[in-house]
Amino acid sequence: MIVPGWAQQCCAPTTQLDISSRWISVIIGVVNKRRLRLLPPCIGICLLVSLSTLQAQTAKSPGASLLPGPEPPDAPLEWKQLVGIYTYSSLNRPDETMIILEQNQRLFMQSTGGNRTSSEIHEAQGNVWLGDGSGRQFGYGEKRDANGNVTAMSYLNEFFARTDAGADPTHFYHITPKKSVEQLRAAALAAKPPVEAGPFRKPDLVELATIDPAIHLDIRYAQSNNFLSTPLYTQARAFMQRPAAEALLRALHKLQPLGYGLLIHDAYRPWYVTKLFWDATPPEDHNFVADPQKGSRHNRGCAVDLTLYDLPTGEPIEMPGLYDEMSLRSFPNFPGGTSLQRWHRDLLRRAMESEGFTVNEDEWWHFDYKDWKDYPILNVPFENLQTSSPRG
Repeated sequence: MIVPGWAQQCCAPTTQLDISSRWISVIIGVVNKRRLRLLPPCIGICLLVSLSTLQAQTAKSPGASLLPGPEPPDAPLEWKQLVGIYTYSSLNRPDETMIILEQNQRLFMQSTGGNRTSSEIHEAQGNVWLGDGSGRQFGYGEKRDANGNVTAMSYLNEFFARTDAGADPTHFYHITPKKSVEQLRAAALAAKPPVEAGPFRKPDLVELATIDPAIHLDIRYAQSNNFLSTPLYTQARAFMQRPAAEALLRALHKLQPLGYGLLIHDAYRPWYVTKLFWDATPPEDHNFVADPQKGSRHNRGCAVDLTLYDLPTGEPIEMPGLYDEMSLRSFPNFPGGTSLQRWHRDLLRRAMESEGFTVNEDEWWHFDYKDWKDYPILNVPFENLQTSSPRG
């Protein structure tokens, strides 16, 4: 299309626009041909040229191909406070588990049993009901806490108790070990890592905070907001082997054009901490922690626990479950939560897998780098680490 000179002058500044790619489809949907006819010629042509430029830039963006479909709208707050995992007991199905989830701006109740049957439910002004298609409505009574989160429901004389940690990230998952953390720490420090047969690559740990300012840290094990409710690291730092750190940086650069940064919860972990975790965790939850006799990929500097944050605000992105939550919500294929929460979880996974990482089958936030077998188990505390510069 040939644009007159007067239109080129009008449109020239718009090529400098920095609009997030996730808003382009929204703009295009609003500025359609019929509405452009109502605009003055200069503005209409400018919008067309600007949108064409933005679409071209987005198509070339290294992160555009990572999108797991169109970004869905967010669910209402009342729904996000309702979605979760609920258990109930009945004569026919004792200790049944149900999931309430949002999908395509609709709410569903789904059994976690083998048939995975789903029924649509409705919520309005604090009332929740189930419609069976016949016009009948089966009413719920629900209980909410002071923050509005649903804690329990009743339905046809059945009592549903919410079992997950809720939507508030301050309500982190917690376990109480049989021994004190100090006793467990002393025993772990006195123990020895398993003996391995090499050969291995020479460790070359890089501090993640030094490779890009868009990598933010929230090292939970250096704080009290972790599943043991006490600091376990002496320093809030994160390290990875150089090839893994460089792959993480490439994943970040794919996500930045989409408006996201990476928030790191944990990376290299000394072996003694892995043993402490194992000894503190009840046996029924051992699938959420690494066996110290095998060593963790964190111990090798080739695993990272992370999530997304919003670049403009710095706020963490909502996911279907919380970090370090030992429940069904931690599984990377958990069907619950909201459409937008699952979309963000899948976007993180696609970005990491595109650079050689594999998601842990039990934890959506845990990713292992492909070369982890090439590195030995390390048991060096952070303050004793010898690290190299990001550029080598």
